[in-house]
Amino acid sequence: MAPLSSLVVRIHSSIALSCLARALKISPFLMIARPSPQQTEPQPSASLILSILPRRWRPYAVLARLDKPIGTWLLLWPGLWSIALAAPALPDVRLLALFAAGALVMRSAGCVFNDIVDRDFDARVERTRSRPIASGVISVKTAIAFLILLLALGLVILLQLNTFAIILGAASLVLVFTYPFMKRITYWPQAFLGLTFNWGALLGWAAVEGGLAWSAGLLYAGGIAWTLGYDTIYAHQDKEDDALIGVKSSALALGDKTKPWLWAFYLVAAAGFAAAGALANIAWPFYAGLGAVALLFIWQAVALQINDPGNCLAKFKLNFWVGAVLFAGIVAARAMV
Repeated sequence: MAPLSSLVVRIHSSIALSCLARALKISPFLMIARPSPQQTEPQPSASLILSILPRRWRPYAVLARLDKPIGTWLLLWPGLWSIALAAPALPDVRLLALFAAGALVMRSAGCVFNDIVDRDFDARVERTRSRPIASGVISVKTAIAFLILLLALGLVILLQLNTFAIILGAASLVLVFTYPFMKRITYWPQAFLGLTFNWGALLGWAAVEGGLAWSAGLLYAGGIAWTLGYDTIYAHQDKEDDALIGVKSSALALGDKTKPWLWAFYLVAAAGFAAAGALANIAWPFYAGLGAVALLFIWQAVALQINDPGNCLAKFKLNFWVGAVLFAGIVAARAMV
């Protein structure tokens, strides 16, 4: 607990900064909060992108998780799979680029909104207490302005697609803005994340075909099961803090039974991917890629140590290669057409 005098100084400092901002009509993006001794400044050595960016931009890069690209990749892969699977031959490079930009922007927007909603929880969890909003480096008002900017960029990207895809993409915002609240009401927020993160499997197909098909739905279902697996692994990093502060997760729900359930999640994922490919009449390289994906799933299930946060993070990050290998298999199969 900070001394009373320190608290008084911090309160008066906040009031003074607020008054100064109003008096000078300074844009919130120019009011970069300076960390107190208790706050954590993003360190350039932690990431190449942080070392490149000017000092005043680094907190925004951290808030948008630009220093942790694995989340962007996990959001992007289902969209890339779907675009490639729906294509009659090689996928449209323009669509791939639009989805890559969209994944980067919307993952950033989701992280900002999540950190606004979870700022009190984040401040009480060891792994997240240094996040810019939880630590006070960025104010809530400034974060909201940043969020609006990201959503505007996302809209510009979405409007490059066909009408059906635009409507479908806009519908995903319902999931984006409700997901952060799921950990308060259910032990399965990972399932809701699966619905959200794999929306690209539907959107990618719609962007190519102007509609949906069973292959897109099966790809979506497989992706949801995949997310249930990798995000349960991820949640084991925070399970002790989550239990103390009342946050729910599949890691807490499953506990020591996580490994058998992980086998089930990944089996369903592989089956969904296989069925999607079969309905799309795809050539054999897809199944070779899917076989490699199955080996990655098996390695995660066998080697996972749920009480070792470092091990959990390593197994979670391995799912980048799940996405990459499956995408490579689809593209190789379509190249044979």
